[in-house]
Amino acid sequence: MIIDKNFSDYIVFTEDCISRALKKIGRNRHRFIIAVSESGILEGIMTDGDFRRWIVQQDDVSLSQKVDKVINRKYDFAYITDSPDSIKKRLSKKIEVIPLVDKQHRLVALAKKREPDLLLGSNIINQNSSVFVIAEIGNNHNGSLSVAKQLIDEAINAGADCVKFQMRDMEALYKNNGRSDDESADLGAQYTLDLLSRFQLTNEEMVQAFDYCKQKGVLPLCTPFDQVSLGHLEDYGMQAYKLASADLTNHDLLRAMAETGKPIICSTGMSTEIEIIQAVDILRNYGSQYVLLLCNSTYPAPFKDINLKYLDRLREIGDCFVGYSGHERGFSVPIAAVSLGAKVIEKHLTLDSNQEGNDHKVSLLPEEFKEMVTGIRQVEQALGSKGERKITQGEMMNREVLGKSLIINCDLSRGELITQEMIEVKSPGNGLAPYRKNELLGKMAKHDFKAGDFFFPSDVEQTDIEPREYSFARPFGIPVRYHDFKEMLPLSNFDLVEFHLSYKDMLINIHDLFTRPFDIDFVVHSPELFAGDHILDLCSFDEGYRRHSVKKLQDVINITRELKEYFPKTERPLIIVNVGGATQHAHLQPEARLRYYDRLKLSFSELDMDGVEIIPQTMPPFPWHFGGQRYQNLFMDHHETAEFCKEMGMRICLDISHSKLACNYFNWSFSEFIETVGEYVAHLHIVDAEGYDSEGLQVGEGIIDFVALARDLDLFAPNASFIPEIWQGHKNKGEGFWVALECLEQWFALASLKKQAA
Repeated sequence: MIIDKNFSDYIVFTEDCISRALKKIGRNRHRFIIAVSESGILEGIMTDGDFRRWIVQQDDVSLSQKVDKVINRKYDFAYITDSPDSIKKRLSKKIEVIPLVDKQHRLVALAKKREPDLLLGSNIINQNSSVFVIAEIGNNHNGSLSVAKQLIDEAINAGADCVKFQMRDMEALYKNNGRSDDESADLGAQYTLDLLSRFQLTNEEMVQAFDYCKQKGVLPLCTPFDQVSLGHLEDYGMQAYKLASADLTNHDLLRAMAETGKPIICSTGMSTEIEIIQAVDILRNYGSQYVLLLCNSTYPAPFKDINLKYLDRLREIGDCFVGYSGHERGFSVPIAAVSLGAKVIEKHLTLDSNQEGNDHKVSLLPEEFKEMVTGIRQVEQALGSKGERKITQGEMMNREVLGKSLIINCDLSRGELITQEMIEVKSPGNGLAPYRKNELLGKMAKHDFKAGDFFFPSDVEQTDIEPREYSFARPFGIPVRYHDFKEMLPLSNFDLVEFHLSYKDMLINIHDLFTRPFDIDFVVHSPELFAGDHILDLCSFDEGYRRHSVKKLQDVINITRELKEYFPKTERPLIIVNVGGATQHAHLQPEARLRYYDRLKLSFSELDMDGVEIIPQTMPPFPWHFGGQRYQNLFMDHHETAEFCKEMGMRICLDISHSKLACNYFNWSFSEFIETVGEYVAHLHIVDAEGYDSEGLQVGEGIIDFVALARDLDLFAPNASFIPEIWQGHKNKGEGFWVALECLEQWFALASLKKQAA
């Protein structure tokens, strides 16, 4: 159970109109409101059900009537002075919230069943949320507001979710009224009083620091060391509190903090287990929401004394989320704590670790704090779940290259029996996995085989799909290679083909391949990888690397001009390019991306593009480069992409899978993405996607709504051609492409019917 004193979302006055009450019901998660008089007296409760029962009894419904016409005056309530146990027993599946009133029957709080989420400002802490990272500034500003603001900026730049300070009223806190010149004080107390007397911000300066945090979009928190300071923070409107380790046994302060009804983050350093349990009992009695932080209050803390395994016991004691507040050297321990389930991490931040005071000695410098946050985020991603293990996209790519498949070692006609002697295991892993060998034995061949052909899943499964003619309202085709172009072309009524070139293909004399012109359009997809492990990067700041990339792309342009001789229908062939700009360890900030775009403009200016049109491909946040993942930066953001195209007079290849993954990762609207870039789309790669990096999925196997996609494409990119770029769709004579085209034909037709009906 929790006692919530922040209940404004649930309150209306009895004189308010019904429509206002309905709006509030729609906004809160419990679907009810509480009506009070102007003096705060509890008058009644209104739920969705109360409103429905009232409305069916009315001949003339007017939502402008007063809410007191609808409220249920027979409701359950409790007094704030009732014991927590008695209140808790009255909560049930049917009764999730009970109003708490004082002796004058004024509403003072709500008793709720403990919710799985804990709210710190706008930050939610639950089982699936990111770790909440607190940058503890404390008094590391050394009494300077300008330094405090600089530390806030550094905390934000490092990726902190929260910036925390400390507030003390020296007269209320110390028996000698905080006098730093008290010669009778112990040595340790003298040292601390001397530092505090010189390095505290005034209350007015603290408020300015809190306001600066809010202006910069980060949550400010503060540790009050006494009840006078707590009162100041309450007056300010602090949204949650941090309890210092030294005050876990200060039950008067703990109760005062609990009475605010705000969430409390409690450090447990310097306390025994019995003392932690006593503090938890108090928090439970007050119905508080709280987090317990493992902490060793030594400056710096020896690694041998930290005992991260105690996090499990702390979670058990508190029945709550747990975290870690660190005073040790470095930042490996907080990262390790995340791997053990810590949902909150607190670490001190300083501009100079050699400054006076213990806190500076155990604080991280801004770059170190940033490295810690990066490590935390990496560990979060790596933790995963306890569910069934699945092959990742990167593993699947390497499995294709490094794995093995079942092949046939002889010619075999359709309808003939497949026997043990015909089957061998060979690399690469493009076909049926070796462990499925027994499924082939005794099967009749579904088609003719030549020696060396792969077996595929469709050879042992019931489904059969064959290419046919398809009907689309826009030009369509499939991706091909030089070696399979002539085999694939007669299989359907393609408007175009998209040649996917490898760097080996670029060595082939195309005049030996093509002997006549074809009445079909063509597109070229430039290689990403060239000889010598050179990955095309037109944005590189290594001038030699960039120039080499420009030269390689110019070679692609020259080959495309030669191909045009055999495809006279195409006036100005499109060349799809992944322009580069990926980084190894993190995404770039916007200002850095602009510098990369400038490098790209320079590279484009050095190319002879006469007779062709270069169209950069939109990219995912984590592209796969030959079995390894990178961080992409360019042609992900739809606004940046549109701005680049407008400035350069260029168009793009919109890869649906790539851009959906970017929208998933950055929480963008996919429909808005398409609307923004639509006018610049020359060509489409249509394929499914899931998560942040699962690209190239078969249509219908991911999360893309293809009916909605067809509608948006008709509106914003009606003339763009497309191919189904299914990963490994070419296997088994293009089987993946035919599956995709079957689905797309149906869904695009359905979108057209819905459009006509509308």
